[in-house]
Amino acid sequence: ESLKLTNAEVISGLKEALKVGTDTAVGIASKMNGFYKNPSMFIEFPSEAIRVKNTLNDAGFGSLVDNFEMTLNRSAEEASKLATPIFIEEITSMSIADGFSILNGSENAATSFLKEKTSGQLRAKFSPVVSNAIDKVQLTKHWEPIINRYNLLTLLTGTNPVNPDLEAYVTEKALDGIFLQIAKEEKQI
Repeated sequence: ESLKLTNAEVISGLKEALKVGTDTAVGIASKMNGFYKNPSMFIEFPSEAIRVKNTLNDAGFGSLVDNFEMTLNRSAEEASKLATPIFIEEITSMSIADGFSILNGSENAATSFLKEKTSGQLRAKFSPVVSNAIDKVQLTKHWEPIINRYNLLTLLTGTNPVNPDLEAYVTEKALDGIFLQIAKEEKQI
């Protein structure tokens, strides 16, 4: 009986450490410039559209590109604020078996566990926030015509078309950023 208590205590300690770690990670991601001024999390112009970025820069529209990138990052920072309760709930309801598989797992076992358990919920929560941020600066209005025109040209040259779905792009990048931060916190534990 006392052994079970010890297991429960061990996992309780792990849960506390994970709550603190995820809270810290989300705090870093969701603050002003958490993505925008953080080189490891900065969301760049979509890489598959780098030619579009270069064309705009060459044509003297650099400030348009800068504003665009800032908005991508601001919307990720905003969305990140919603992550904590999702992490806390998942950590709280974690079984003892899950806890031990994390403790005995690879160095980023906790990050992998949380990613697997929460990505769907986070994606669902982030999307509308990202969408609102994108609408607020009318990002799509500027983006889709550029990309659709670009895609027409690529059809002729046989290169891959660019995905104009900015909401999905920013949402995925926001998730990547948060999990990158959680992995850093996990190393501290």
